[in-house]
Amino acid sequence: MEEGIKRDAVQAPQGTESGLTGATAAAIRELADAGKLGPGSVLVVGVSTSEVAGARIGTAGALEVAEQLLQGVRQVAKERGFHPVYQCCEHLNRSLVMERSLLQALGLREVSAVPIPGAGGSMAAAAYRSMADPVLAETVEAHAGIDIGETLIGMHLRRVAVPFRPSVRYIGSARVNAAWSRPPLIGGERAVYRTPETSGTAQCD
Repeated sequence: MEEGIKRDAVQAPQGTESGLTGATAAAIRELADAGKLGPGSVLVVGVSTSEVAGARIGTAGALEVAEQLLQGVRQVAKERGFHPVYQCCEHLNRSLVMERSLLQALGLREVSAVPIPGAGGSMAAAAYRSMADPVLAETVEAHAGIDIGETLIGMHLRRVAVPFRPSVRYIGSARVNAAWSRPPLIGGERAVYRTPETSGTAQCD
């Protein structure tokens, strides 16, 4: 009962197509700016359309909602040139929908399934049928990720992930979280992480 009360209190989903599409594009555009996403970058997208619609994750998936969010993702991907990939739900072991050309370019391991709303999730299903030559990859190391509805995308991010909070905190009724990644810093006390104006005097050998 308490869970139902909490759900009733959550903000209502944005009712228009432009609302969901525009909110998705705005959040991803902010993430792309923060993480410097551009040509060659990979963005992992995790979505619970149930949560967007105000229901509990995995209980009320909707392809219609997924299509609206997909438009927002593709809009920014076209602007910036990065590659979006879409996380399936746990029924398909959180595999990733992507174009075959990207899987081959990254040398990823292919797995075999066709995502549907009941096994893979509505967002993965919508993405799969929108692609020219879709395929599922077992895993990826993405440069950044956006999580709409707290689906947990961390397993597909590069080390080191930097949490990012876009100004768009909800899409529909789903909470939005995101992260971009940076290379691990190495070296310790004497290490330099930006090109120095002049060379230092300390020698390593």
